[in-house]
Amino acid sequence: MYLNVVQIAESFGVSEKVVEDWIRNEGLPHIPDRGRLLFDRAQVADWATAHGLAAQAGFLAPATSAVAGGWRLEPLLRAGGIWRDVTPEQLTLVLGRVVAALPGATPPVRQLLAQRLRAPGGVTTAPVGGGFALPHMSTRVALGRDSGTVALVLLTEPMKLPEPPPDDVPVTRLMFFIAPSPRAHLDLLGRLSRSLSRGGLRELIIQGAPDEEIFKLVAAGDVAAPGGSTQEVKA
Repeated sequence: MYLNVVQIAESFGVSEKVVEDWIRNEGLPHIPDRGRLLFDRAQVADWATAHGLAAQAGFLAPATSAVAGGWRLEPLLRAGGIWRDVTPEQLTLVLGRVVAALPGATPPVRQLLAQRLRAPGGVTTAPVGGGFALPHMSTRVALGRDSGTVALVLLTEPMKLPEPPPDDVPVTRLMFFIAPSPRAHLDLLGRLSRSLSRGGLRELIIQGAPDEEIFKLVAAGDVAAPGGSTQEVKA
């Protein structure tokens, strides 16, 4: 049985752009067919299992993945912080600060990530619709289980993307993340995509809710973790 890009995206609960990124960067099996992409159901199921992914709906049975089974988003978000009033020009600076504070990473690793962050094409930005996007490092690294971060960045103006978002809504809300491994990266990408595509977290961010309300909602599916800090960029 063959599926198209829309069906794959709906099954994983991500955008079509994320599926295209998986094809380019993660080897998602596909078959070019007269200008369109087709996916063999069995091949995609094997690929998803190997990468620790589970479908939101459709052709894959639910499974417990590495991040879903052992990771909590609230401590990751507290580590990366919530950054408000960020101009597009300040974005690279903000992401650099997030990398500099990456928990569980040695100074040489942070320096390497900072270099990749500033390099052309070092960050891939995946729009998820409604003005939200997920920037992440284009190159995966194995950091170890105790490392990883998620940062919510709220822009004062829309950011420029290589291609317009699929829904043509300007992107002003970002969740930048770094995962401890390529497998965890894909899982975290899917989990964040689902969280920002629908539900309470998306609505709180749109409403401009205080930081602690956002942390509390994210922790609703986790075990709440103490500590963390919130940053605001000064012009």
